[in-house]
Amino acid sequence: MINSQESVKIQPSSNLDDTPLVSIIIGNYNYEKFVGQAINSALNQTYPNIEVIVVDDGSQDKSREVINQYGNQVIPIFKENGGQPSNYNIGFAKSKGEIICFLDSDDIFLSDKVEKVVKAFQSSLEIGWCFHSIQLIDENNNPLPVTTTPNYVTRECDFRQMVNSGKLPYHLPPCSGLCFKRELLEKILPMPCPKKVTNNDYYVKYMSVALSKGFILNDDLTLQKIHNNNAATLRQDRHEQKSRKYIYTAMWVKQEFPKFCKLANKLMAIGLDFNRKDGNKNDENNQLIQNYMNSISLAEKIEINFIALYYLLRDLVKNKLFFIQAN
Repeated sequence: MINSQESVKIQPSSNLDDTPLVSIIIGNYNYEKFVGQAINSALNQTYPNIEVIVVDDGSQDKSREVINQYGNQVIPIFKENGGQPSNYNIGFAKSKGEIICFLDSDDIFLSDKVEKVVKAFQSSLEIGWCFHSIQLIDENNNPLPVTTTPNYVTRECDFRQMVNSGKLPYHLPPCSGLCFKRELLEKILPMPCPKKVTNNDYYVKYMSVALSKGFILNDDLTLQKIHNNNAATLRQDRHEQKSRKYIYTAMWVKQEFPKFCKLANKLMAIGLDFNRKDGNKNDENNQLIQNYMNSISLAEKIEINFIALYYLLRDLVKNKLFFIQAN
């Protein structure tokens, strides 16, 4: 659990320069209304040594005009639509920073985010990733009374043994709460980027915690905007979307890092669970699951179905308890 240890004070180490270059990679698609706020929040950091890369994923609105207004303050990349994974790949390939911070164009960095993240990375030679808590806001930047990153405690974390055994840490943050040391991302990117998966940060964050120690910050260093066009968070069709993201992530892990087969099978079991919650109605998801099952042993198939059944029974118990309490 992310909150399972005591909070620790960040102590300086010598693994990075005093002011390493930090690359902030902003991914944008048809968010002309928001992208300027995201860019401003990246440019207005208290930390001085940054580069801001804005990857526009084939927007059809006026996003390009907004981005071009910043001139040489940002590094613009205009490309054909390919989805979030392709934004990660091309943005990282263009970047030069020792530390990489991702930012969705409808979110906002607090001004001291990069400064605090750099201090976390400087605390230990072994830190490869730094994640932090998120404050959800509405379109008018008013805070919402809900969080996707509960109970964070500032501390160094090592989830590698957990992940290698097929267990997942809870409540890893979305894209705009993810920061990495360059040498770690070089092991993970480029990632597969099928066009049918328009947004998926699962592969990057799960593989990072599988490969390296990291650091959790309990500071709300990003404001994540919730609105009608959100690609993932709080969507009404989240079961179908989550199922596809977990399924593809499982496939990619199995393909790129076969030694993490237990992780891949756990992700597939979660994808199977969400697919069932969606009524098994998406033909593509059903076919992807079948293809994966055909590629593994009988023992693995039994394990995946057992895990998915566990999730099903757990939800039934939760729903029954909720019904009893409500009545």
